[in-house]
Amino acid sequence: MTLLALVGIVITPLVILGLATLLTWVERRLLGVWQNRCGPNRVGPGGVLQAAADGIKILFKEDWTPPFADKGVFVLAPAIGMMTVLLSFAVIPLTFSSSIAAGLNVGLLFVLAMMGLGVYAVVLAGWASNSKFALLGGMRAAAQMISYEVFMGLALMGVVMMTGSFSLRDIVMAQSGLWFVLPQCVGFVVFLLAGIAETHRLPFDLPEGENELGAGFHTEYSGMKFGMFFIAEYAGIVLVSALITTLYLGGWQGPILPAPIWFTLKTTVLIGFFILLRAALPRPRYDQLMALGWKILLPLSLLNIVVTGAVLLLHTAG
Repeated sequence: MTLLALVGIVITPLVILGLATLLTWVERRLLGVWQNRCGPNRVGPGGVLQAAADGIKILFKEDWTPPFADKGVFVLAPAIGMMTVLLSFAVIPLTFSSSIAAGLNVGLLFVLAMMGLGVYAVVLAGWASNSKFALLGGMRAAAQMISYEVFMGLALMGVVMMTGSFSLRDIVMAQSGLWFVLPQCVGFVVFLLAGIAETHRLPFDLPEGENELGAGFHTEYSGMKFGMFFIAEYAGIVLVSALITTLYLGGWQGPILPAPIWFTLKTTVLIGFFILLRAALPRPRYDQLMALGWKILLPLSLLNIVVTGAVLLLHTAG
């Protein structure tokens, strides 16, 4: 293993954690602009140090474990959520050779596997809390995340068919002439909606519905364990945005500007979209969320695979 790879292994998690923490401030500022109010503006210039203040505050809060909880699993659950998100960034290519595992030929499968393991975090958190509200939130999260992972995987099949590879670097290189967001527009929409549900962000934050579940699967959590769930959520927003950039928006490719800047700009715009979506749409009922997936997104993703396969066969025959 080269020295550069070792540095990347150390630096990447620190950068992602810093971005996730900063996003808590960015979200509140953007929502304030969207809703015609101030947002955080007292701590530091423009309130930029509010995220640091929140981090310091949560470190000093009592890290309490309920006596009725399964203590080992209760502590392990937020760590699983954090680890799966951070590991996924190992294969995301900022440039042709910038990721820790840029040449991994199953990079896309690796990311999907890590997202699948992330389900255990919320399920185990709900079960280990030994609380009815937390358990219901965990069950909701399991059904939602596992269901939408199906649609996410099927949406990506069109990209894989057009590229002929599961390597994220190869997928970006295959978009040198045309970004996949155009020929795979249906897959792009399905993947975007599945990404929102996978990170359980508004309007698809049913596992945390405060109207009926209190705080959902993390009701019994406090202190830094509580904070780890939210850091993982914001890191998940960055991950899904980076994946959409890689799979559908040409990754690092673009004119004039350096490759990392193009990747950062595209990802930042998508993160802003995720945040402003929170202020724009109401939360649906849980049955409406599941019906959207199984009755609309599933047929659309299957249709996308059939049409993509037919077009590729015609192109090959011609």
